[in-house]
Amino acid sequence: MSRGSNLNSSRVAAAKGVPFSKSPVLAVRLPVWRSRVVLFVLFAAFAALAGRALWLQGLSTQFLQKQGEIRYARTIDLPATRGKITDRDGQVLASSLPVKAIWAIPDDLQNAPKAKLKELARLLEISDAELQKKLDSDRSFVYLKRQVEPEVAEQIAKLGLEGIQTRKEYKRYYPQGEVTTHVVGFTNVEDVGQESMELAQQKNLVGQPGSRRVIKDRLGRIVEDIQSVREPHDGKDLTLSIDSKIQYIAFTQVKDAVEKFHAKAGAAVVLDVHTGEVLALANWPTYNPNDRSKLTGEQLRNRVMTDTFEPGSSLKPFTVGLALEEKRITPHTMFDTGNGSMVIADHVIHDTHPHFVIDVQTIIQKSSNIGTSKIALGMPSQDMWEMFTKVGFGQQPKWGFPGAVAGRVRPYKSWRPVEQANMSFGQGISVSLIQLARAYMIFARDGDIIPLSFQKVHEAPHGTQVISPKTAAQMREMLEMVTQPGGSAVKAQVPGYRVGGKTGTAQKVVNGRYSQSKYIGNFVGMAPMTNPRFIIAVMIDEPGGPVHVGGDVAGPVFSELAANALRAKNITPDSTLTHIIIPDKAAQEKM
Repeated sequence: MSRGSNLNSSRVAAAKGVPFSKSPVLAVRLPVWRSRVVLFVLFAAFAALAGRALWLQGLSTQFLQKQGEIRYARTIDLPATRGKITDRDGQVLASSLPVKAIWAIPDDLQNAPKAKLKELARLLEISDAELQKKLDSDRSFVYLKRQVEPEVAEQIAKLGLEGIQTRKEYKRYYPQGEVTTHVVGFTNVEDVGQESMELAQQKNLVGQPGSRRVIKDRLGRIVEDIQSVREPHDGKDLTLSIDSKIQYIAFTQVKDAVEKFHAKAGAAVVLDVHTGEVLALANWPTYNPNDRSKLTGEQLRNRVMTDTFEPGSSLKPFTVGLALEEKRITPHTMFDTGNGSMVIADHVIHDTHPHFVIDVQTIIQKSSNIGTSKIALGMPSQDMWEMFTKVGFGQQPKWGFPGAVAGRVRPYKSWRPVEQANMSFGQGISVSLIQLARAYMIFARDGDIIPLSFQKVHEAPHGTQVISPKTAAQMREMLEMVTQPGGSAVKAQVPGYRVGGKTGTAQKVVNGRYSQSKYIGNFVGMAPMTNPRFIIAVMIDEPGGPVHVGGDVAGPVFSELAANALRAKNITPDSTLTHIIIPDKAAQEKM
């Protein structure tokens, strides 16, 4: 039978109701168990799929969601704006400006056009090689540059490079630059304070950053906000005690003096006698906090706070004041200072000029080392040590300013007579300029001393009594004599105002010995003497040339600074003096 006949027979059979499987051609000759095995395998496969579905959708939901979020969900930091720093009158000294951080996904830039990468390097102000080095990183995220100006970031975005992203951040800006930098300080690229008040008040200024959850695509673009996790809280603003007008005057006067006398450095500080506020703090050399690319250690040093030196004769008022307080002397007690030299245990103490027999007020006016030594040797060393300690010498300052040093005052039990004599006129003891200025509070006020503050004070602080008001008044009279004709600081006079203070000239210690060519000249004074409002301390380090004594290098700085500060605060004049009176050079006695 042919194949066509069989096919026709099958169709006829099917048409007559005969089962298809009865066809001899289509008859199944396989064992029954094989079909059952196939059926079982199919059933097992469907059961496995059902079990897997149950496992994934029911039991492993939390794990899988977490893994998914790792791949597409991100937590983005929301930076808080750092608090502003202002002076006492609200003038901004430091503020934060919005900028951009430029970052990249290196893998997405492997095939980027070279021309665009070259332009990117130019906009970032880096070399092509430096950019390529960053992009050759095996990390999935690299910063190309931080704190990029928004205008530059926009130009970078216009390049259309896949894998280049930006992040909002802030850059600190200091409007007064180098004038206030040693008070305000600066922050690093992470907006963390590094110096001065930026460092001291970091916790209050920095604020609390926020965060939010977002979904990003493969290119890092945000496609959906999920939730806000934490709202950012901006930092608190800080109002300093600094008066910008007085600060600028102090800065320019110190700078001019350093340049005029070819000095190594200079510094000045202005204190408010009534409140203890620091109205000005200036140093030279200094630096611009907005551009620290060439910052050096010399520029960074805050000499007012961190440098210690032997104060020299500006320490004499404390020895004399103590003797007055203990009623061992009066302003008119006479002392024989001889012909200008005195021997103590094989050590010779000199005066710059012989003064012979003079009273206590003349000892201060003429700045006699011998007279001060004789006064000191008439008192117990413990009493002098306690006086120095009470006014803050050798004590760690607690003014909330980083880097402030304690200075050094050796224990009184180790003092020999010659050492006690030396300390009476400022040798063998070290202080900072701001310590010295604060110590003069006891003379400018009624014998008490108050804490210093670098923040604006709203209530006058309570003082600690050191000497009596009577002694303080007697010392003010003597200090005023120092600036009058015949005194060692006539160049510190201020037309229209009565002023007083004390000069200091100290030899610097070099390799353990006193140098014969390196000096520190200083002057600490107050104005106006009728009712002192300011204490001003000035220090000139290593003035060059023949002029190096405190009255000549620091006195004029005090005069200009005091005159401008008094006028700036509208302090009523208390003197008829119309011009500075400088006696004939041959008759003038210097310290």
